[in-house]
Formats: sequence, C-alpha cells, structure tokens
Amino acid sequence: MKTSTNLALAAIISFAVLNPVPAFAKPAADPRLPATQPPIDQPAIDDNNRIQIALLLDTSNSMDGLIDQARTQLWKVVNTFIDAKRNGKTPFVEVALYEYGNNNNAIGNDWIRLISPMTRDLDGLSNKLFELKTNGGDEYCGAVIQRSLVDLAWDQRDSVYKAIFIAGNEPFNAGRVDYRSACKEALAKNISVNTIHCGNRQEGINGSWHDGAAIGGGDFLVIDQDIAAAHINAPQDKKIAELSLELNKTYLGYGKQRKEAAANQQRADNDAETNAGVGASVQRALTKSSDNYSNAAWDLVDALRENKIDPAELKIEELPEEMKALSPQARKEFIENAAARRSAIQTKIKTLNEEREAHVAAELKKHAEVDGKTLDQAIIEATRKQAGLLGYEFKD
Repeated sequence: MKTSTNLALAAIISFAVLNPVPAFAKPAADPRLPATQPPIDQPAIDDNNRIQIALLLDTSNSMDGLIDQARTQLWKVVNTFIDAKRNGKTPFVEVALYEYGNNNNAIGNDWIRLISPMTRDLDGLSNKLFELKTNGGDEYCGAVIQRSLVDLAWDQRDSVYKAIFIAGNEPFNAGRVDYRSACKEALAKNISVNTIHCGNRQEGINGSWHDGAAIGGGDFLVIDQDIAAAHINAPQDKKIAELSLELNKTYLGYGKQRKEAAANQQRADNDAETNAGVGASVQRALTKSSDNYSNAAWDLVDALRENKIDPAELKIEELPEEMKALSPQARKEFIENAAARRSAIQTKIKTLNEEREAHVAAELKKHAEVDGKTLDQAIIEATRKQAGLLGYEFKD
C-alpha cells in the first residue's frame, strides 16, 4: 500500500468471474499451492443451511492493523450464526481466505494468493491468518474478486447465503480486471460483494468502493483499522476459557491427520489466549461449544456423530492409543462417553455465556458508543442483514 496508517486486514468473500479478460480466463497457478484446491474432508451436514463467506484481505504494507483485527475476531464473525435459525435449524459456516496486494506473491497472479478454499476447518484457518505477513504492493480489487469466483466451490443454489468481503484502502478500480464486470458477475450468481474501506468514508466513495458494493448487491462499509476491537471483561471469561481447554481432552484423534490437526487446535487456542484482551479466547470457546466447530476429518466423536465412520471398521493403527486394545463394541462406547463429556462441557460454556451476555449488556449501557467500526462489526452487521433476507432469524 502507499499509505501507512497501520490499516487492517480485509475480509473478503470472492465472486463470480465476469467478462474475464483473455489473459485472466485461466488464472496462473500459485507455486505454493497444489494444482487443485479441494476442500478438506467435510462431514455429512444439512446442506440446505450452508453459509459461505469469502474474505479477501489486503496484506500490503499498511494493513497490519486490519490483519490483527481479522486474526482476533474470526471467532466472533463465525459466532454470528450460532443462534441463527432458518426453518428451525442452525446453519453451518464455510469460510475461504485470500490475500492480495502482497509483493511476496506472483505478479502473474496480480499479487493474489488463495490461502484457503471454502472450509469448516476453523483451526487451520486461524493458523493461516496468524501466518500472514504484510509486504508490497499494488492492490487489484477487481482481479481478486474475479479469482474468487473462478477458484472457489460456490454453492449454486439461490437459497444459500453467499458473500464476499473485500477490505483495503487503495482505489477499487486499479488493475487490469474491470471491477464492475466482476461485481456484476458475482451478483448474477447471487454472491453479494461487500466492500470494506479502511479510512475516510468520502475517500472510499471517491475510490469506487461504494460503487463496487452497489454493483455487487452488497454493503459499503467503513472501518477504523487503527482501533482495537471492543471487548468488555466479564466475571465469566476466565471459566469459559478454562472450559475451552477442557473440551480438548474429549477429542479422540484418528487417521493420518490426527497429530497435525490436534496441533492446529492447540495452536489456535494459544493464539486466542494471547489475544484474550480483545475477547478472542472467549469467542473461540463459544465457537468450540457450537455445531459450527466440526472436526469430523480427524476426531472420532464428531465423525461418529456425523456418521462419517464406523468405529468397528477402523484399523488398529488409526486409533488413539487408549482405544487400540478395545473390542469394536467397546470402541463405540468409549467414543460415546467422550461425546457425553464434551456435551456437558459445551452446555456449561453456553450457560456461562448467557450470564456473561447479561453482564456485558448492563456494562454497555454505561459506556458511550465509540466512533468507528472494526472489521468484525462491519461483517456482522452486513451478514445479519443479508442472511435475514434469506429467512434467517437472529437472536437480539
């Protein structure tokens, strides 16, 4: 970036390619990623209640503050949908992540990199956010929106809430891809393009950020990337964070991914605890107590609950040490006991959070509203409004 006000990371949710220019019709492969970008193994879920969000983050030099907001508030954004209901059912959330405007990436890819395809692996996504480094660069908003439309496995149904959130502070119309065609194509695929300008509102309007959102059927949002995300401490916070760590003891790793996945879980816990001052540890605990936190690809409890595996058919070497000597029937009972312990801990977290929310509501009445939104506030405001139009109801 050219300006340096410690701007923030950009949450971006990519969209369909429109009128692709010939040179961009088939994007060049990123040498740091596999040739194809399949999502990780996903559990069996109610496909009718899918939420898809693509975060497009400007990681050029002036975006450190934005990245910090995205790292610490990922859990809060996902938690927007914990209490949401449509037809009596809670949705599940998939998130994709791009960075753009970073000179560490290939110029042939317009300085763009796909960091994660649509995934429910929130631990892995959090780890990747904390690995981001700023550098560069030139920010091409139209190009990254177009790339997200090409690369990502967007659900084709109109009933699915699909949104792109792109954040940055340089003019929206830079680069060889016309942002207007990209935004129109996204809208044609029922993917709303939400633009988040980091800085002055009028500068965002002058820089075509407002125009991009208007064409893409989304919201134009303005944030202050230099302020810390709002968090009010509550007496319940410490216990909620402790229970989050207790949940980890109920995870029974299986298969080839188990060691790496468990390490990712612990690393995400550590990152959240490091940022407890802005509420990351509490919000992560709430995510872990919800159905949106699914690890069926490596955890026997989630895998059995979602009918992904038959414990009797697993090979001995795929089981955790404490289960290797068990009979097939005993294996299932062992998993069910762990599931019962997990459910009890999750219930405690939810009960404590109800008390916490009452405390926070009372404290908020004492404080004057702070000027300027943060990244999480901007995304939550837009998702609640837009998903509401598709029949989702949210807890006040």
